Amino acid sequence: MAEKHIAYQGDKFTIEWYFDKHGKSLAFEYFEKLPSSRKKKLTHLFYLLGDVGKIFNEEKFRYEGNQIYALKPTPDRFLCFFFDGSKIIVTNAYEKKSTKMPAKEKEKALKAKEDYKKRCKGGIYYD
Repeated sequence: MAEKHIAYQGDKFTIEWYFDKHGKSLAFEYFEKLPSSRKKKLTHLFYLLGDVGKIFNEEKFRYEGNQIYALKPTPDRFLCFFFDGSKIIVTNAYEKKSTKMPAKEKEKALKAKEDYKKRCKGGIYYD
C-alpha cells in the first residue's frame, strides 16, 4: 500500500485518503489548504477514531446514511466510509454553510466509495 494514502494508522482503524484513478484526492487537497488550527481538529478526530474505534459525540462524527459517515471538525465536514480490513476511507470534504449536507457532497462520497471498491476488487487501487 502506498504511504500517501494513509492519513492515520491507529490501533483499531487505518484512516486513508481516497485517491481517484488520476491520483487526485479531494479530501487531502482540502485538508492541505486548511489553517493549522483546523487541521489539528481533524487530526484529533483521526486519533480518536483510529485508536479508540468510536467517537461517541454525534456533533463530531455522525452516520449520514448509505454507509457514509461525516467527521465534523467545525466548520468542516469530511465524508468517509468503513471498508474491510479495519479501514476508513476519507472521500471528500467541504465547509459547512447550512444545516443540511449538500446532496452533491454525499453523491461524491458515494461515487468514490463505489470506485474504491471496484478498483480494490480489481487489484488496481494501490498501484
